[in-house]
Amino acid sequence: MDISGNHQFSSAQPLDSAGMATAQAGPVAMAPAAREAATHVPTNGPALHHIGFVMEIAGSSSQVTLDSGVLNELMAHSDPSIAMAGQVGSQIKIRVGSTWLLASIRTQKLHEREQGVIMAAVDFLGEGDEEKLTGKIYNFRRGVTRYPVPGSEVYAVSSSDMKQVYAADARAHVEIGTVFPTKDIRGALYVDAMLGKHFALLGSTGTGKSTSAALILHKICDIAPEGHIVMIDPHGEYSAAFKNNGALFDVNNLAMPYWMMNFAEHCEVFVTSTGDDKQIDSDILARCLLQARSKNRIAESIGKLTVDAPIPYLLSDLTNIIQTEMGKLDKTTNSAPFMRLKGKIEELKADPRYNFMFSGMLVGDTMADFVGKIFRLPSGGKPISIIDVSGVPSDITSTVVAVLSRLVFDYAIWSRNEPQRPILLVCEEAHRYIPSDRVSKASAVRSILERIAKEGRKYGVSLGLITQRPSDLAEGVLSQCGTIISMRLNNDRDQAFVRAAMPEGARGFLDSIPALRNRECIICGEGVSIPIRVALDNLEEEKRPASEDPLFSQLWQETGGESEILERVVRRWRAQGR
Repeated sequence: MDISGNHQFSSAQPLDSAGMATAQAGPVAMAPAAREAATHVPTNGPALHHIGFVMEIAGSSSQVTLDSGVLNELMAHSDPSIAMAGQVGSQIKIRVGSTWLLASIRTQKLHEREQGVIMAAVDFLGEGDEEKLTGKIYNFRRGVTRYPVPGSEVYAVSSSDMKQVYAADARAHVEIGTVFPTKDIRGALYVDAMLGKHFALLGSTGTGKSTSAALILHKICDIAPEGHIVMIDPHGEYSAAFKNNGALFDVNNLAMPYWMMNFAEHCEVFVTSTGDDKQIDSDILARCLLQARSKNRIAESIGKLTVDAPIPYLLSDLTNIIQTEMGKLDKTTNSAPFMRLKGKIEELKADPRYNFMFSGMLVGDTMADFVGKIFRLPSGGKPISIIDVSGVPSDITSTVVAVLSRLVFDYAIWSRNEPQRPILLVCEEAHRYIPSDRVSKASAVRSILERIAKEGRKYGVSLGLITQRPSDLAEGVLSQCGTIISMRLNNDRDQAFVRAAMPEGARGFLDSIPALRNRECIICGEGVSIPIRVALDNLEEEKRPASEDPLFSQLWQETGGESEILERVVRRWRAQGR
């Protein structure tokens, strides 16, 4: 106690429950001389930088005290990991027997009574064995088997420690960037663990989300040139990124036959009524569609035909059957439902924007060819198919995505007795297709994507969700993603939604999400050994998606040729892109 009656306390001296300093064997104050003793070098080993003591232990998070004087002195250290010691998001290590326990600092606050003392809440990450001679960490693994006791010493983590912790093991992995705050330690994603349990890439607009998605998919394509990846691209960004190693599809070459839709998808397209009328129209459509399908020779070889079976039929047959049913005297309703259905089908047939799906050329049995080209079976060195749906009319975009997603899932189910070909389905702007209940009601695309999220991994279907609004996603879908890659999120509700989905040990990293720079991300879950903050690699120009923001200051300096531009635009506008 000094002459003013204040306790002289540091992180090297635990507090009792009243916040008073307690007696402790060994050094009890971090005076300058004691600070020199706090940095000691074990035999043949690296320097250990003692920065505080464990105060309180709980199952998921605990509390330590840190000496601000020591932390300030370490800020000038040549090792960037040690220089960051004690900061929110940095790691500390605690010796427990012959193991090192690693923890991440979640929060900090100044001690109410003691000057120079910082109280910090920490989350335990995992543990590694200690080499007897050098004191280094090796064989690091997630989870904690032995907890430290209050009073245990807390040390700064060095770059050599982090190298051991983040070193990728023998499992298949892709390196995507550099672990913060180091300059040379590589951050790796374990491919099997990440794809086996789905993943989500989140980030506000302008944070480099599209480029990061392209980087990860390029890395996966590099190690798996015979892979099977289907990407739904709503803005036409990714065709430029994968023109050399992907198959590119849009409305001009997709040629997706309408008869591959199941009954729910048919209803979304053909049934326009609401309320009670919708049920009446759907019943009529089911009856007529089954008759149209049964006219095909393939139906003869199937014992019990269902309305969902992907059997080719002619749209003209369907309208003729509707016309015939309407003329029957014993029909249970008036002619209005029949007229609505027939009118909608004829409208789709006549509109050239729908030719990619409802063309009269798509009546042949091309199912095997279509599935083979979309799922890259075989891949032919181009393992990813980019499906650009930006040119699809907005009223059937979700139905097109539903058909593609369901084909992925159905193929996986019906090929269970065959040699397995796992498929990765990547959905950009996922909040459009799997919206929460407060945004939109149930739809065919939401139903199938939710089912893939819950059951897909049993059948070898992996789901990759990319979104800027995680709070608009359906409840439970994000929590099904085993790996979460979060870039900067500016919206408070989005941050809270991600916080709820992330595992307990990663909560400390979440506090840094609003402070992330562009092309930086927090990764946690199955795809990494422990939660990490990564500065992502730069991608070569030819591999980047076409998602650069326009430079207003530069483009608004340019002029000339506006009349020709307008003429060309109006022509394309009127021809609807053709």
